[in-house]
Amino acid sequence: MKIFAINPGATSTKIALFEDERLLRKETIAHGIEDLKRFATVWEQLPWRREAIARALDQWGESGKGIAVVVGRGGLLKPVEGGVYRVTERMLEDARRGVQGEHPANLGCALAWEFAARWGALAVVVDPISVDEFEPLARYSGHPLIERRSLSHALNLHAVARTMAVRLGKPLSETRLVIAHLGGGISVAAVRGGRIVDVNDASSDGPFSPERTGGLPLQPFITLCFSGQFTESEMRHLVMRRGGLVAYLGTNEATEVERRIAEGDAYARQVYEAMAYQIAKEIGAMATVLHGRVDAIVLTGGLARSTLLTGWIRERVAFVAEVVVLSEEWEMRAMAEGARRALTGEEPLKEYV
Repeated sequence: MKIFAINPGATSTKIALFEDERLLRKETIAHGIEDLKRFATVWEQLPWRREAIARALDQWGESGKGIAVVVGRGGLLKPVEGGVYRVTERMLEDARRGVQGEHPANLGCALAWEFAARWGALAVVVDPISVDEFEPLARYSGHPLIERRSLSHALNLHAVARTMAVRLGKPLSETRLVIAHLGGGISVAAVRGGRIVDVNDASSDGPFSPERTGGLPLQPFITLCFSGQFTESEMRHLVMRRGGLVAYLGTNEATEVERRIAEGDAYARQVYEAMAYQIAKEIGAMATVLHGRVDAIVLTGGLARSTLLTGWIRERVAFVAEVVVLSEEWEMRAMAEGARRALTGEEPLKEYV
């Protein structure tokens, strides 16, 4: 079974071709910042990204023959339970409208749909960002006008939970994990029985990250919003793209921060350690969701390759449970494996409604 996976990100589109679980070929198509500035919205990038993928496939000599399923990254759709979903017109419309916000991953279902139509294949998404497995208490924010949302790196969190179940020698349904996905955005989740029962919204809450502010002190933030310095769109950009390491240090690259630290930059060290401190605090909070009964704390995502960062986190949370670092890239393989499971009947192919 050949599976083609498409993962649109902020400045790149990743593509990969699998045969069952075996990776045949992959490529990261980089998108220049100046090129991206030409588009007022993410959705306007759709034809441009589609053509970039088509050119890459031509260079591969790939005609699409024999591809059974095209799987796209699932974006900010309506709240859904975890699983594999057939791409439908309703999903495409919700992705285009941005029912829970704008994100490059919203293009994943549309790109999958278009290439699947060319090849006579099935189009699906796996564990979109909007996977919602919250329990009732997790939804309370402090005011009934605002409910806490389940928006996370669900694709990675579920894939890591499955991997850890095998590693622990337990059925997935019996596992109790705190998983921290550490990337451009950071999701720290309580995962019980393979379900994400609580997680910070990486666009609004939790630790600061390379590009995002995470949770901010509320009263000063309200003052800033009404200061007249920023429009609404500028404020959203400030917290999503110009926060965290970018705001403090002018870079979102952990390797650059670590270079400065190695050269004796005390401020860079303090900022980087503060990020680790906030991640550790969020892990501690999620451990309480599981009543302190935690099989393992798992650190994953691109930043998990930083031994300096993971070392600081480990120092603060190792008393809770064993700390496991899984720094592999999960997204493309998790998408392909989900599509394979649905096509072979290992799990149901769900309908988006």
